[in-house]
Amino acid sequence: MDLHIEGNAALVTASSSGLGKASAKALAREGVNVVVNGRDEARLADAAAEVREVATGEVVAQPGDITDPEDVSTLVATTVEEFGGLDHLVTSAGGPPSGAFLDTDDEDWYDAYDLLVMSVVRLAREAAPHLREGDGGTIVTITSRSVKEALDSLVLSNSVRMSVIGLEKTLSKEFAPEVRANAVLPGAHETARIRELVEQAVDRGEYDSYEAGVSGWADNPLERVGDPMELGNTVAFLSSPQSGFINGTAIPIDGGSSGSNL
Repeated sequence: MDLHIEGNAALVTASSSGLGKASAKALAREGVNVVVNGRDEARLADAAAEVREVATGEVVAQPGDITDPEDVSTLVATTVEEFGGLDHLVTSAGGPPSGAFLDTDDEDWYDAYDLLVMSVVRLAREAAPHLREGDGGTIVTITSRSVKEALDSLVLSNSVRMSVIGLEKTLSKEFAPEVRANAVLPGAHETARIRELVEQAVDRGEYDSYEAGVSGWADNPLERVGDPMELGNTVAFLSSPQSGFINGTAIPIDGGSSGSNL
């Protein structure tokens, strides 16, 4: 399917690894000019090289911390300067620490809010005038299936990410009709983080093999974990006119693992 976004410009945050990188690859493969971002400059350079392998547009690496307002401004400004505009914003961020409620303190809560919510607030504010210049601007927020169904020992993610969904829904109304805003809610995907956790579990003797360890994460009717590109492809679709009547939605991409009806 031709997504009709060739030549567009996109900013994908936290895209030096994981689902952010998969989203950048999916967009770049469609001919979108992409700015990739991360805090670790060496890892970001490696990610940019990987995205360029599939890209048919330009790929620019811009280091930065999405919890730093100045870095957020630089990210948006760099995209506009490099590509002459900004059509698509994809917000991704690392997850907050796991833990039970009584094991988290005020600093943990404020840090999680800054990472997960204020980063999106600042990015959307900076990007808004550029996204609204055309008639096909999009925002896609990558959150978690925890906004549909609370997960054990993830009180910060369960609670704070809900704010991102409320923001996304609000933006889908306030920025329309020029800009559409949607969210994707990933379940377990075979990212570098999950590979690391599985390998550690194998080393501890909890699993006999890597394959057995990965299967332990497959808590869904499809009996497998997701390929990060499956999520990336959905992000690219939501960034395209092919999804032109989808706005204000939160789409689980979890193999059907959630027990929620809605």
